[in-house]
This record gives sequence, structure tokens and C-alpha cells, in this order.
Amino acid sequence: MPRGAEKRQPKYQRIAAALKDGIASGLYGPGDRLPGESDLMATYGVARMTARQAFAALQAEGLVEPRKGAGVFVREFKVGIRRRGIQRLAVEVWSAGGSIWAADGTGHDPVVEFLGVAEEPAPGAVAQALGVPVGAAVLVRRRKFLLDGRPVMLATSYLDAALAAGTPIAEPDTGPGGVYARLAELGRKPVRFREEVRSRMPAPEEAKALALGPGTPVVLVCRTAFDADRRVVEVNEMALDSAAYVLEYEFDAV
Repeated sequence: MPRGAEKRQPKYQRIAAALKDGIASGLYGPGDRLPGESDLMATYGVARMTARQAFAALQAEGLVEPRKGAGVFVREFKVGIRRRGIQRLAVEVWSAGGSIWAADGTGHDPVVEFLGVAEEPAPGAVAQALGVPVGAAVLVRRRKFLLDGRPVMLATSYLDAALAAGTPIAEPDTGPGGVYARLAELGRKPVRFREEVRSRMPAPEEAKALALGPGTPVVLVCRTAFDADRRVVEVNEMALDSAAYVLEYEFDAV
């Protein structure tokens, strides 16, 4: 930082930077309580509002979390799931009636909260992928995934309604092996997958559903499943709590 630039920083930014350095150095470890507002006021000679602004800056970066009546604590990042993007989609997993969660090796039993299935108008990108007109009816399946009682992922699957209507795919419980096993029974077995990964800050409804604190981004994974004729049979849009996942992709060099 250029000489004099630090002095030109607002006081709350200087306090936030000092606390951030303390977190980075290990002075304040995960789960530790930071000095309180009164402590910062006394140490830096600032007003209470300035101390609160410093905490707000750290919270916006996702470094700390306030706990009502207890103070502000360094956020703990507890990765609960190693998502093995290739192994989990192997045909031997779902064709044998297994859940693709099994390949994640979490060591825990995930809970799937079924949020509903219904025919809805196809969004533009989904309609294009499935080869149906925009606004045409597609079957939409929504689920929330929880680990140790904590929500970690929202998933929305889109399928051609004409293909899935009247089949177990349109039921809350699709049966052993899930949607992919049922597609195989319909002669539309998925043989290839493409996943696109990006991140952003969550929409309000996502933050609420995943119980995310301020400053916590979500990882977005959009998976497209293709059959042997390279036709799209499913589009699955997922929003993952970034603090709960490691995304792992292992493959051979070609």
C-alpha cells in the first residue's frame, strides 16, 4: 500500500484490515470470538458505529459470523462433502440401484427433502437444451439435500414432459437408481454428461433455503445428460453451499 494510503482509509476499513490480518495469521482461529465492539472502541478510539462497520465489512467477505447475544466469531469452513464429479455418475452406480451420492464418500447418510414435481413452462435455456419450444411443458423435479441436518444443496431437474409423464419419474420416489435408471428403462439411457460450474452470490430464496450467512457464495453446477443419440434427456441445475463442498474431478490425460 502506498505511503499515506493507509491513513486515508476510513477508520472502519483499517480496523477490518487489522482483524483480517489476525485471522490470516492464526491469532483468531476458526470459531474464535473476535474482540467486541467496546474493545474496538477502546483500542482504536472510535465510535460504536465505526466498530460495527468494521465487523460488517468482514461479514460481507464471509470471514466472520455474528451470534446473537454472544459476539462476532471467525467463520468455520467445515467441508462435509467431497463431490466426485466423474465417479458419482458412473453407470454402475445408478444401474445397480445405488444413489449417486454414494460415490461422494461423505461417511454420512444424506437426507433428500423432496420439494415437489410438476409440469411447468420450460425456461429458455432449458427448452433449447431439451429441444422443445420455449414455454412448452417440461417436468420439473425439485429437491433439497441435507447433511447432518444441515441444508447443503438445492437441485432442480428438467425433463421432457412427454417422455416422463405417467412414469415413476413423475412420482416423488423414482425408485432404485433414481431418474437415470428410469430413463434407461424407457430406452433413453444416459451415456454422457456435461457439467458447467460457476459461482455467484445466492438469490434471497437460495440463501434462506440453504441457511447461508451474509457473504457466503453458492457454487452452481448445471449438468446435462445425453443419451446414445446425443439427445438431451435431463438438465439438472444445482446450487451448492460453497462452504460444504469440495468439487473433485479425476481423469486421465489424453
